[in-house]
Amino acid sequence: ARAYAYRDENSRAYFLYEGETAVGMGLYYDCPELGAYEFSQFFIDQRYQGRGLGLAGAKLLLEEMRREGKYQKVILCYIEGNAAARGLYEKLGFAHTGQRDGDEIVMEKSL
Repeated sequence: ARAYAYRDENSRAYFLYEGETAVGMGLYYDCPELGAYEFSQFFIDQRYQGRGLGLAGAKLLLEEMRREGKYQKVILCYIEGNAAARGLYEKLGFAHTGQRDGDEIVMEKSL
C-alpha cells in the first residue's frame, strides 16, 4: 500500500529473501525537493533477525540506489529509542542530521 501511495515519486518496493523464504522488505522513493532517495520502509521479520540479513539487505538496496544514480544522497528516519535500527543505519554510514520528524530521528548518507 505504501508503494502505491508513493507511486508518483517512483516508489520501488523489494522483498528480501533467504533462499526461498521471504524474510523482509524495503521501500524507497524519489524525494526531489531534498535531492535524495527516501529510504522509507525497511524491516526483517522478527524470526529472522540477528543473522545479518538486515545489513545485507540494506546494502543491496543502497547499491540499487547507487546504480540508478538519480540522487547522490539517501535520507531516512527511525523511531527514537530503536537502538537496533540506529546501530544498523550507523553501520551503513548514515549520520544524524540534527533534524527530527515528531518522534523520529532523521539520518542521511551520501551514495
